[in-house]
Amino acid sequence: MNRLLRRACVVGAFISVSGGLHAGQLINPNSTPETKALYTNLKALGEKVMFGHEDAFAYGAKWWGQGDSEALNSDVKLVTGSHPAVFGVDVGAIGLGNEKNLDGVKFDDYSHYIKAMFQKGGVNTISWHIYSPIDGHHSWAKTSYVEELIPGGKHHDNLKAYLDSYISFNESLKVTVDGQEIWVPIIFRPWHEHNGDWFWWGKGHTSEQDYIALWKFTVDYLIDKKQNNLIFAFSPDRSRLDIEDFEASYQYGYAGDDYVDIIGYDNYWDLGHKANELSIKEQQAMFIDGLEKLTDLAEKKGKVSALSEGGQEGIFDSKFWTERFAAGIFANEKTSRISYALVWRNNNEKLGKKGHYFGPYPEEHSANDFKAFHANPSTVFLNDIPEMYKLEH
Repeated sequence: MNRLLRRACVVGAFISVSGGLHAGQLINPNSTPETKALYTNLKALGEKVMFGHEDAFAYGAKWWGQGDSEALNSDVKLVTGSHPAVFGVDVGAIGLGNEKNLDGVKFDDYSHYIKAMFQKGGVNTISWHIYSPIDGHHSWAKTSYVEELIPGGKHHDNLKAYLDSYISFNESLKVTVDGQEIWVPIIFRPWHEHNGDWFWWGKGHTSEQDYIALWKFTVDYLIDKKQNNLIFAFSPDRSRLDIEDFEASYQYGYAGDDYVDIIGYDNYWDLGHKANELSIKEQQAMFIDGLEKLTDLAEKKGKVSALSEGGQEGIFDSKFWTERFAAGIFANEKTSRISYALVWRNNNEKLGKKGHYFGPYPEEHSANDFKAFHANPSTVFLNDIPEMYKLEH
């Protein structure tokens, strides 16, 4: 189904509001029942916010994963007794045909963790630090490949081949429950942080027009290929957003309401990024202001909102979880409208840089503060997650 025909079907299926979809509806009218339920229930969380952790089951600061074992491990559970409510995965290197992703996790193991998380009632999100489909260079290349990858570009077929590799992985994410096959819903977050200049699809390497074409083609291709378990999340980086002109700044590269389900952003900047020279008090004010404006924009568009990625590398603030993270997220009714907040991974110390971690682990100095964060009645972990895949009738 081509783009114009898909959009016609969408408009025919849902009431149009200000040129977009009816509030609360997914952009794919053929989404699976569980995917539709997840989206609705994300919106219905109200002032409760799910906590997420990237690669939580794959490895931790002091351990490496369980593979296809039925048992799941996570640093978060080792500290609190519960897994996070949201499990983050990155499929970087999948287009190369590799057995493992860019951080050394087997894709087969990821498939197992995702399905296990779903069966426990949790939520899964996938990002993609995509290698160049032209020459295989990693995401941090300082070359613009996008013009040659979008429709009309001489390497457009390479992009389709990479998307096909993701489709092959995505179609492995099916489980059987009571004799019925269910496709695990995924919050899919491609082409992230595009307003920065650190990725090859980012600003400075790629024109806004070409980025929009890339986003639209990706969404259209996956929907046309009947990937009906996907919820599409848009996530610019906070450090390159103008808080004073948030709405216009946020929508740089935005393909339109018919192409986005979740209004998210990635925020390390306001949470203690080493390049941010503002005082802690000023950063905290910006963290709150940004969340308010993010959720206002999502409400205006009838979309779900999320802190799609973020945290403080090395967690040097011993009270980070209560006095910065929770204090910002639960500052008021607006900030707490985000559906989830996902912090980045806990790099395994033996296999990578020591100190590159964003969640607590046993004996880490913020662990006790994290226990207080976990005890906050407004935070949601896997042990108290509501039913996310069914609708109340």
